[in-house]
Amino acid sequence: MVDPLPLRVLKALVRGAWWVEYGTRRGFARLLRRPGYRLAGSCGGCARCCERPTIQSGRVTWNLPVLRRLFLAWQRRVNGFELIEADEETLTFVFRCSHFDWTTRRCDSYASRPFLCRDYPRGLLDQAWPDLFPECGFRPISSNAEGMRAALAATDLSPEKREELEKKLFLR
Repeated sequence: MVDPLPLRVLKALVRGAWWVEYGTRRGFARLLRRPGYRLAGSCGGCARCCERPTIQSGRVTWNLPVLRRLFLAWQRRVNGFELIEADEETLTFVFRCSHFDWTTRRCDSYASRPFLCRDYPRGLLDQAWPDLFPECGFRPISSNAEGMRAALAATDLSPEKREELEKKLFLR
């Protein structure tokens, strides 16, 4: 189901406001601290990120029924996300996307896709331990990878152990 014109216009307006807020927030974050990871690789089109879009909410949205209903209504109506699971422990909503075609593994509204989809996996790079899908062509690289690799090279670790640590610490 391709988005109708009014919905594409609404998404474009929200996208514009989001870019302003996002750019400001990310710009200040870069001024205040060094980013923990940079992104390497490219999208291989596995579409794993499209199978079950997941959004972690804040406590206020999760606990206030009115905000929760508004949040879920927005996801359903504007983004085409149907709620399939809610995890109270992690405050996470798991959705099925009505725009994802399981046969072609493509989005039928790619041009007007939500930011959750646009920003994957970039949005995970602010986390302490970015967890990408194993099939994903992208990979996080630690911002101080060179120094950490040099420090590992100076140890008496076996090559296998060093390689394992480099992978687990996102050094390659």
